[in-house]
Amino acid sequence: MNFALTLEQQAVEARARRFADEEVAPIAREADATGEFPLHLVRRMGELGFLAGPIPEAYGGTGMDYIS
Repeated sequence: MNFALTLEQQAVEARARRFADEEVAPIAREADATGEFPLHLVRRMGELGFLAGPIPEAYGGTGMDYIS
């Protein structure tokens, strides 16, 4: 059984890591301290296709596999 990520999965991982490093990390400490819920980050996750991954495109998802 091959457990290596596909090129597509690696690309999703890179996008998620970049998003976390550039957009989440800079505000995480303050959001935790204040109890703020950063709704703009959830919207951004939707824009990047992170919220509806395995849902078929016909239903508004991105059609990604469950690993991605």
